[in-house]
Amino acid sequence: MTGQNYYITTALPSLGELGSAPPLKLGELLEHVRESPGPTALMTALLLGDDLMQREAVLAREIERAEPTVLSRAQLSDEQPLPEYLAGAEETTRLAADVIWEAYFRHAAGVAARRSSRFLAAWVTFEVSLRNAVAAARAKQLDLEPGDYLVAADLASEQEDLGAVVSEWAAAADPLAGTKVLDRARWTWLTAHEAWFTFADDELAAYAAKLVLLERWCAMSGRPQTGTDRPDAADESMRNQT
Repeated sequence: MTGQNYYITTALPSLGELGSAPPLKLGELLEHVRESPGPTALMTALLLGDDLMQREAVLAREIERAEPTVLSRAQLSDEQPLPEYLAGAEETTRLAADVIWEAYFRHAAGVAARRSSRFLAAWVTFEVSLRNAVAAARAKQLDLEPGDYLVAADLASEQEDLGAVVSEWAAAADPLAGTKVLDRARWTWLTAHEAWFTFADDELAAYAAKLVLLERWCAMSGRPQTGTDRPDAADESMRNQT
C-alpha cells in the first residue's frame, strides 16, 4: 500500500539525530497509522518491545510509572497477565524475563513473516544477536555459563560483527554509558536499514524503531520529552538494557 503510505509518511515530522527531542509520542505515531494494517502490525510488534523494557523497570522498582503503547499499565505492573503469545513454554530452569523475551522475539519474527517485512525480520535478527552477545559477555564476566542466558538463539546471526560494540559496552564506566553504547549501535543499524524514501511499510516501521530510541535517550538525559512525560529509566539493569 505504497500510495497510502506516501501520505502517512509525508505527514510525519522528521526525526533528528540520536539525542534530539522526539517530535511525537509513540502512541501518537501508532494512532497515525491505524487505518493502514501493514504499518500498524509492524509498529505494534516493535513498540511492544519498548513496553516490555518498561515493564521490567517497573517490576524492579527502578521507575514508578510508565507510559506503555501496546500493553496496559496493569500488565506492566503485573496486576494483569501478559498476552498469551508472550507466555512462552513452561520452564523452571530459566529466568522468567528470558522466557518472556524469547516469546517476544518469536512473536515479532512471526509478524515479520506474515507481513513479508524484510526490515522487521532483519531487526529481530539484529536485536537477538546483540542481546545474546551482551548476555554472553556478561555471563563470562560473572563466571557463569553463557548458554544459560541466551534467548531465541536460532534467530540470531553469526554474520553480525558485534565484537567492537560488546568490547565498548564492557569498558563503559557505568550502566548508563553502556546503554548508550548499545543504543548508538542500534541507531547505526537502523540508519543503514530504514528503507528511506521507499514509502513502504518497512520505512514506517524503521521510523517507529528510531522514535523509540529518541524517547529512551531523552529519558536517560532527563530532558523534557516532546509529547511525553515518561520517567527516567536510566538505572535499568544491564540485563534489561540488552
